[in-house]
Amino acid sequence: MKTDTQLKQDVLDELAFDAALDASRICAEVANGVVTLAGSVPSLAQTHAAERVAQRVSGVRAVVMRARVEVPVTDAPNDEAIAEMARAVLHWTVGVPQRGVEVEVANGHIFLRGAVEWEWQRELAIRSLVRLRGVTGITSRVEAHRRMDPRKISERIGRALLHYAEDEATRIHVEMSESVVKLKGTVASEAERAVARGAAWAQPGVSAVIDELVLA
Repeated sequence: MKTDTQLKQDVLDELAFDAALDASRICAEVANGVVTLAGSVPSLAQTHAAERVAQRVSGVRAVVMRARVEVPVTDAPNDEAIAEMARAVLHWTVGVPQRGVEVEVANGHIFLRGAVEWEWQRELAIRSLVRLRGVTGITSRVEAHRRMDPRKISERIGRALLHYAEDEATRIHVEMSESVVKLKGTVASEAERAVARGAAWAQPGVSAVIDELVLA
C-alpha cells in the first residue's frame, strides 16, 4: 500500500511525463488516496486530461479537479465565436437532439440549457464541447426526461467485464449511486484495473468512476 506522500510523487511524475499535458502549473495534494489537483492549465481539455492521467496511477482512489483554466490571450476567441463553434459541434454530434440544447457563453464559460430524453445525451453534449479552443468551463442546466436505472447500468458493467476477462469480473464489485460508479474488489494487474475502469466509463449515463480496487 502506497503512502499519500509516495502517491503524490507518482501523480506528479505521471503528469510531468505526459507530453500532451502542460503540467508546469499543476500542484497535487493527496489524502487517503484521494488526489486533489489545483493550480492552472491553459485549456479546459487539459483539466480532463490531467484528471485521466491521475486516475491511472496505481493506488489512486479518486481525483478532485480544482485547477482553473487560464486561456492564453493569443488563444482566446471571443464569446460569440465560442458560441458559434459550440452550436456547430452540437449540431454535428450524433446523439445530441437537434434543437434540444441551447448555448450561451460568458467570459469563455459555456452555459447549456434545454431538454433531452436521456441522461447520457446530456453528458454527451458536455463531452463534445470540452476540447473547444478558448473554453474556460461548462455548466449544464439541460434536463433529462428519462434516466438510466442505476441497477441496469451496474448489470451492464458486470457483463462488459465478463466480455473482457471472466476471472477478473468475479472479483470486482460494482456499486452505483445516481450516475457515479464505485468499483471495489481486487485485480491482479494495472491492466485489469484499466479494463474495469474502461468498462465503467463506457456505459451511457455514467458521470464519474471511483476506483477502490486493490492490487492483489
